[in-house]
Amino acid sequence: MSLRVEELLEARLLVEEGSGTSRGGRRPRRLRLAPSAGLLAVADLGAHHVRLGLLDLSGTPLAVEERACDITAGPETVLDWMADAFDDLLRTHAPPGVPLRGVGTGIPGPVDPASGRVVGPSRMPGWNNYPVADQLGARYDLPVLVENDANLMAVGEARSWPGSDNLMVLKAGTGIGCGVIVNGRLHRGRGAAGDISHVRVRTDSSVMCACGHPDCLEAYASGAALMAALAEAGVAVDRPADIVGLVNDAVPEATSQVRNAGRLIGEVLTVLVNFFNPDVIAVGGACRRPSR
Repeated sequence: MSLRVEELLEARLLVEEGSGTSRGGRRPRRLRLAPSAGLLAVADLGAHHVRLGLLDLSGTPLAVEERACDITAGPETVLDWMADAFDDLLRTHAPPGVPLRGVGTGIPGPVDPASGRVVGPSRMPGWNNYPVADQLGARYDLPVLVENDANLMAVGEARSWPGSDNLMVLKAGTGIGCGVIVNGRLHRGRGAAGDISHVRVRTDSSVMCACGHPDCLEAYASGAALMAALAEAGVAVDRPADIVGLVNDAVPEATSQVRNAGRLIGEVLTVLVNFFNPDVIAVGGACRRPSR
């Protein structure tokens, strides 16, 4: 262990930050990742936008930008554009001589954890079984992480609840997803764990979902569904986050739609709570930070 640590120190991937508390012998050295040892390029890909970031190895953001992006343009177009955006961030914000060490992206659809391929997504034409990790890996020849966006949110949110090992983290945006933490670890299943978008709900009408089945939760309560319903009522909305502004302004059409969406989501979560019995349910997404 000592030899490996010394190698990491010599390679400047680790740095010392003082000494720890002695427990009877020599005081131990405290180590941490060296912020200047490398950079990570990360992205949160949505249906109509992508949030891009450049981080040092300590996780501190050096730059964060949000840009418009149409996921329906297809994986090759979108991923090439994303890589170009990463390169732009590196040119503009990377400290001189600090190398890029890895690339990561969240995807708004199920991801096979073994292969990094998107599996059976809705509202993502052309993405099914696409090797996202392979394409980004070929561009950068670096470690690449591809993960469902709700899963990534769940992992981050779990750090805010020390002592709570079982969480459900709902991500409400253009679609609806749910990340699940079981005994302190992310539960992926075979890649689609927590995909509550296509749970069937009871309503007075019948609406066909993008997946091809009727009456899925996503067809009534997702940001895309709310935008479509508001458009039919003559209220134009460019993105799901704008719906929150309409609700805050007490626009009755928006208030009614959001109230109904909340009721349907609550009904689905009630069943899941009875089944899973989590410590925490956190709700977040395009429109707000997670809340209990």
